[in-house]
Amino acid sequence: MKNKFLLLGIVFATLSACKTASPLQVANVQTQKNISINNELKNDEEFVKIIEPYKQKLDKEMNQKISHTNVDLTKQGDNSNLGNLLADYTFDGADEWAKKNLQKNIDAALINIGGIRTTIGRGDILLKSVFEVMPFENEVIIVKMKGADLQGLFDYYAKTQVNNPVSHLYIETNNGQLTKSLINGKEVNPTQDYYIATSDYLALGGDNMKFFAKGEAISTGIKLRDLFIDYFKKNPEVLANTDVRLNFIGKK
Repeated sequence: MKNKFLLLGIVFATLSACKTASPLQVANVQTQKNISINNELKNDEEFVKIIEPYKQKLDKEMNQKISHTNVDLTKQGDNSNLGNLLADYTFDGADEWAKKNLQKNIDAALINIGGIRTTIGRGDILLKSVFEVMPFENEVIIVKMKGADLQGLFDYYAKTQVNNPVSHLYIETNNGQLTKSLINGKEVNPTQDYYIATSDYLALGGDNMKFFAKGEAISTGIKLRDLFIDYFKKNPEVLANTDVRLNFIGKK
């Protein structure tokens, strides 16, 4: 009985609260005119004047020549010249860092072809060209892996047949089956530690490269794009290697 009275009390209290509550205030909403953003929209002249000095400085910096190429650098094919070049730069930069900070040598490097966003035409290579090729803020990561765990890397290439660029690696498949896998021209030692340079995106499993999870990721603090810029500057004339590193026999 007490529970019934309690329930009735709650109901009456709720009804009373509803009656005494202030009425809902609805804001007066005014419809504003839409402004279409197109070529007819005039620039804010004052704003343009403010940013113009900064724009000129940025344009001057971005249009500076940092290297030169006598051939088009493309990302086409399983062993593209641009892919091989950037994979080699990744290897060289990581190897330099590892010798200084880990007292170790880098054994191989790999990057993803999707991270190379465009090509570089024959002629002068400008600073802005590298920003267009690599617009991301990816970091160079070194992954320490046991030789036995590198089987996942080779199986990945055999399964996907994707032309993700590599350096100091040779992977051969025949109709999707792995037939040869070498690091620096040698077969992998299952008990040896190998140091593989890559990007943080791939080290964290990007592009489904889950095999890196079996290794130990070592941060270098080096941005991949900054490394590329440095190596383009070190090489006034680019000579991209076109050797076969990914040999997908019978690839459809």
